[in-house]
Amino acid sequence: MTAAAVERIGGGEEKVTRDLDEEELIDELLYVIESVRSFNGYRRTQRKECFNLVRWMMLLVPLLEEIQEVGAPISDGAYARLRLLAKSFAAAKRLLRICHDGSKIYLALESEAVTARFRAIYDKVNQALDGMPYDDLGVSDEVKEQVELMNLQLKRSKRRTDSQDLELAMDLMVILENKEDRNADGAILERLGKKLELQTLADLRAETMAIKKLANERNGQSAGSTQKIIELMETFKLVCGIEEDDAFSDVTLPKYLEKCPSLMIPSEFVCSISLEIMSDPVIVATGQTYERRSIQKWLDAGHRTCPKTRQTLAHLSLAPNYALKNLIFQWCEKNKVELQKRETDSDSEPADPKGEISSLVNDLSSIHLDVQRRAVKKIRKLSKENPESRILIAENGGIPALISLLHYPDSKIQENTVTALLNLSIDEGNKQLITKEGAIPAIIDVLKTGTVEAKENSAAALFSLSMLDENKTAIGNLNGIPPLVHLLQNGTIRGKRDAATALFNLVLDHRNRAKAIDADIIATLLQVLDDKNLGMVDEALSIILLLASHPDGRNAIGKLSFIETLVGLVKEGTPKNKECALAVLLELSSNSSSIVLAALRFGISDHLSEVASSGTNRAQRKANSLMQLIHNCEQIP
Repeated sequence: MTAAAVERIGGGEEKVTRDLDEEELIDELLYVIESVRSFNGYRRTQRKECFNLVRWMMLLVPLLEEIQEVGAPISDGAYARLRLLAKSFAAAKRLLRICHDGSKIYLALESEAVTARFRAIYDKVNQALDGMPYDDLGVSDEVKEQVELMNLQLKRSKRRTDSQDLELAMDLMVILENKEDRNADGAILERLGKKLELQTLADLRAETMAIKKLANERNGQSAGSTQKIIELMETFKLVCGIEEDDAFSDVTLPKYLEKCPSLMIPSEFVCSISLEIMSDPVIVATGQTYERRSIQKWLDAGHRTCPKTRQTLAHLSLAPNYALKNLIFQWCEKNKVELQKRETDSDSEPADPKGEISSLVNDLSSIHLDVQRRAVKKIRKLSKENPESRILIAENGGIPALISLLHYPDSKIQENTVTALLNLSIDEGNKQLITKEGAIPAIIDVLKTGTVEAKENSAAALFSLSMLDENKTAIGNLNGIPPLVHLLQNGTIRGKRDAATALFNLVLDHRNRAKAIDADIIATLLQVLDDKNLGMVDEALSIILLLASHPDGRNAIGKLSFIETLVGLVKEGTPKNKECALAVLLELSSNSSSIVLAALRFGISDHLSEVASSGTNRAQRKANSLMQLIHNCEQIP
C-alpha cells in the first residue's frame, strides 16, 4: 500500500488506514531527505531545479524533527497529510535519481516534460501542507510559521517558470533534422557536447548505458522519442570516431582490450591525448601524466603548455611515473590485457607538422597565385580534419593571414579562405582571435558577394562566431542580418538552412530582433513556411516565436493568412510542427484577443483537444494553455 487509505463513514468522518506506524512514517520522511542529500550532482539541464527541490525538502526537516521529539499521538487528519507528503517525497526521490544518473540526451529532449514532473511534485507538497493540523501535532509556533511561509513561497515559485533553453532546443532540432555532414553541425555538436557534458569516452560510455536502461524501461512505448535519443547518441559517437555495430553497443575498444572482462578502465590509466591505456606514463611540469609518445609528439609540435590544464610548462623534462606504470601492469595482468608496443607511423604524418604549417602560412602571402591557392586549400583541409592543426595554424599567424585574403579577387581563394576560418572557429580560442582580428565585416562582405559555396560557409561561419554572445551584438551592428535574410530567401537548400541557423542564434539577442524585422525577415519566413519541399517549418517557426515577443514582430506576423497557416499546421503537421505552431499561436494570442478570435474562426478548437491528449509533452501544455486563454476570452462580455 503506497498511501494512507481514507474512506468515508457515517456522519462524514474520515477513517484512515495506517500502513506505517507514526514513528516509521516520520523516519521514512527524514530518511528520504537524507538520501537525496547524498546525490553528489545532477545533469546540467535540470541542475538548478534539482537543487531547488532538495532545498524545499530540507526546509521541512525542523517540522519532522519536532514531531519526532514531541512524540504526541498523531491524529488521523495529520497522519493523512504526512502520508501524502511521504508519497510526494518518494516521487521526488525517483525524479532526482533520474536527473542524477539518467540519460543526458533524454533529459535535454524532454526538458519540458521533466519540468512538469517537478511542478506535479510541488503540487503534492502543497496539498499535503495545506490545512496541516499543527496544533494536533504539538509543534511550536516558530516551526508552524516557517512551514507556512515555505508553503506560500513554493506556491509562488510554481508560477515563475524558467524560460526554455531555446538555443539548446534549436541545436537539438538542427542536429536531428539535418543529416548532411556539415562543418556547422560540428560547431553545434561542440556546443551540445559542452552543455550536455558528453565530451569524453567515459561520458559516452555512461550515456550509452543510461539510454539502454531507458529503452528497457519504456519497453517499446514512446518509440519515436527513444529513436531520436538513439540517433543523437549515434551522432556523438560518430563525431568522436567511435565505431559500433548497433545503437546500444558500448565504445569500441582496441584489440588488446577484447579479452578484458571489465569495461571499467580506471580513468587515471588512460592518456588524455591518445585516449588509450598508457604503457610508458611520464609526468610533465604541471604534475599531469601522459603517454610518453603522445606528450613528446605534442612538445615536438612546438607546444609549451600542458594539454589538460593549458598552463605554461616551467620545463620540458619528462619524469617516468613508475608507481602508476606498476599499477597499470598489475591491472592489465589481472584483466588479461596485453599492451602492444606502438610503432612509429612516420609515413602517415609529416615529420614536422609545425614546420609544414608555418610554411603554408608563409605561402598565403606569396606573390604567386598558384602557391596561394595550394596553401589556402591545404589549410582548409588541415583545419577541418585535425583539432591540433587548428591550434598550430592560429599559433603560426594563420588567422590574420587568412583574413587578409577574404577580399582577394580570386573567387576560389576567397571560398577556401572563408571555409578555413569556419573550420578554425570550431576552437573556442580561435573564435575570439578571429573576432579580434576584425574578420566579421569581411565575412559579411563575402556573404553578400561571394560564390554560392562561399556564401553558405560565410553564413555557417557567422553562426559559429555568434556562439560568443558579444559577437551576436557585433554581427547585428555590422549589418550582418540583411544578407543572411537574403540568403534565406534566395539561397540553395543548404544555404537556407545555414542562414536560418545563424539568424536564430542572432535573434536570441533581443537587440537584433528589430534589425531582423526591418530586414523583412517575416515575409521571408512566411515564404519558407509555404515551401513544403524545404522541410524547414520547425526552424522558421522557432525564429518567428522569438520575433513574436517584439511589438513590431507581432504586428507583422499577426495577419489572418498566417493564423490560418498555423491552424493548418496544428491540424495536419508533424508532432513537432504542431508543437511549434501552438507555441507561436499562444505567444500571439497572449497579446491580442483578435488573434484568439481569428484562430477560432479557422477552427482551432476542433484540434486542440486532440493535441492536448496525444501531442508531444510540450504541445500538450501549449494546447491546454491556449484552451484556457480561449475560455477566458469567451467569458469577457
